Amino acid sequence: MSAVEALRMAQENGIRLGIAGADLILDAEREPAPAVLEAIRHHKEGIVALLVADHDEWSAEDWQAFFDERAGIAEYNGGVSRPEAEARAFRWCITEWMERNPESSLPDRCAWCNKSDLSGTSVVPFGTQSHGHTWLHPECWSDWSRNRRERGQRALAAMGLKAPPKCPEGANLPNDFGKNGGA
Repeated sequence: MSAVEALRMAQENGIRLGIAGADLILDAEREPAPAVLEAIRHHKEGIVALLVADHDEWSAEDWQAFFDERAGIAEYNGGVSRPEAEARAFRWCITEWMERNPESSLPDRCAWCNKSDLSGTSVVPFGTQSHGHTWLHPECWSDWSRNRRERGQRALAAMGLKAPPKCPEGANLPNDFGKNGGA
């Protein structure tokens, strides 16, 4: 069972789900069946990712279409093998997820370590989106970025889009309309 199926099962059983940070909020008229609660418990992280993704307005089908389009471009226009094309397409999906799910923070604390200026290192802004910046210590950026990519991968997996078998971390991404896909 996937997170999508668990969410559907909960809704079919009259359970309304919401999120508060990383927590699921359940509301039901009657006590849910133990099997339904177990499915929700088992897929909590994926369900939270799906509910957060609802704000993004892209469905699982939209993400699959984006993946398929990118894989086709890489394979047919880029001349790479299908496995490499799928690896690149998945990385593009993660980058797109990060763009669609921005993370802003207050300028006085690092979004990763939650500390203010360290001795000799200031908290600096990263990003240019209209949502604001994410403030980080330069040395915290790689851990924060890796965590964001992992969260994106989990969110995409919850929608049924899993990393292809060949998805090397260091895959070189082609130039995508002047925007390098690496995050």
